[in-house]
Amino acid sequence: MAIEHDYFGVLSAGPDGAIFWSERVDFGDQSVTVDLTAPDQDDVSMDALDVAAALISAIENVDANVRRAMLTEVDDRASEVTEYILQQQEAYGDELVHVLVDVSGDAAVDIIRSLRLASMTILADEHGGSEPFAVLEYALDADATDDVLLVNLGSDGSVQSVMSAD
Repeated sequence: MAIEHDYFGVLSAGPDGAIFWSERVDFGDQSVTVDLTAPDQDDVSMDALDVAAALISAIENVDANVRRAMLTEVDDRASEVTEYILQQQEAYGDELVHVLVDVSGDAAVDIIRSLRLASMTILADEHGGSEPFAVLEYALDADATDDVLLVNLGSDGSVQSVMSAD
């Protein structure tokens, strides 16, 4: 059985009933891997696919909103964003200025501006629930697989939480 959608085309379920769709999406100077997944296609509604398509189409705005949400956490010394910034400052030391895209003198702002959006994973079966509908992965170094911030979005595109992957 399959689901057909204007944006995603035909989403065929595997033998276990799961669906998976993947594509690279370019915005600005970044290329982002976008995955849509659900363990059971019966749990995926057309509304969920419409919301997913809207998030992907508006990825530049979603990214801007996420970065603003990260900036609001900088003043909280116990936040995951602040801890990530401190870890990056310690890891890079004096070399940090060489990986930043913009140096304003405010390290926290500069690091958040310099983060690369590596991927967006849409959990299509979580539409309308309390669990994350989408997870965005950010890293200062595109090759870093462990040193990332994960941002959980609700179905409405709001930031639910930001956490480090470690």
